[in-house]
Amino acid sequence: MELPKGGRPEGPVEGVYYIDTGDCELIADQDNSTGWLLRINGVMSSHIDLADPLFLDFEYMRWMAALLESRWPPESHPKLRGLHLGGGACSLARYFSAAYPDARQVVVELDGKLAEYVRGWFDLPKAPLLRIRVGEARAVTETLTPDTRDFIIRDVFAGALTPRPLTTSEFNDHVQRVLAPGGVYVVNSGDGPDLKNAREDAATIAASFKHTVIIADPAMLKGRRYGNMVMAGSDLPFDDDPRLARRLLGGAVPAHIWDDAKVRAFAAGAPVRHDPAAPDPAASDPEAPVPEPPTTEPPTPEPSTPVTFLAPVTPGTSNPNPPSVAP
Repeated sequence: MELPKGGRPEGPVEGVYYIDTGDCELIADQDNSTGWLLRINGVMSSHIDLADPLFLDFEYMRWMAALLESRWPPESHPKLRGLHLGGGACSLARYFSAAYPDARQVVVELDGKLAEYVRGWFDLPKAPLLRIRVGEARAVTETLTPDTRDFIIRDVFAGALTPRPLTTSEFNDHVQRVLAPGGVYVVNSGDGPDLKNAREDAATIAASFKHTVIIADPAMLKGRRYGNMVMAGSDLPFDDDPRLARRLLGGAVPAHIWDDAKVRAFAAGAPVRHDPAAPDPAASDPEAPVPEPPTTEPPTPEPSTPVTFLAPVTPGTSNPNPPSVAP
């Protein structure tokens, strides 16, 4: 399907829709009459319950919400400022708008057409409570004012992995600059059984932040399947909150939380990711010299042998043309 230019959908309708980066599919949840699933370019991305913004169907989103609510209990009514890198259906942003009515949030979404669809489908809170900014996540983060966000969530994928520019130590420097004191950086790290990507993610976050945690189910932590780990970093310690531990264990997929010491042990030996080094003009090879034109004179041609014209020989007579030698 494709809406007219400038048009917005009025409520969700099942189907495949053209977006700027490919296509997305809106699927009715067969187990929930008010639920909708969003698949982007063949990968399941989000779930929304139109009747209950506090319902999160994806486990890793529930873990993220539990971690942030452990630091800022909703009953204390904090006026949180949040930044979501990666939008999808804006499930988490919609959740936090309901849990923290005074929150101000910005969702950065690369696909402008998808952002229009999501606004029309899912009745999201209006600006300034929730703004969707179309742009590339790193480029937008680099422009933000220091100390202006209490939490930043990175949930951006290209296929199975997060684009590398959003996983480096240099990008984490931008995140730290934008976070207010005591702020929390939370990432969704996807990986397979070898856990190579997860260890590098953990090593890079641990190198950038004083305090870290990892939340995941035991099978994922032991490298037994492909799945998601929630990692977080902060300049303040994460409290040893027994309520958080119980909440994580009580979900449909029970999860464990690793403290900073376990995170650093898990990441030991993994490389810290960095941006590619910029080329140094002074160290570049000089241009190859233009070859000089040849200075040798062209070779002198060999003298030609003179042509001797012979008189015809009459049969029965002597040869009137004795052999001659060229001068």
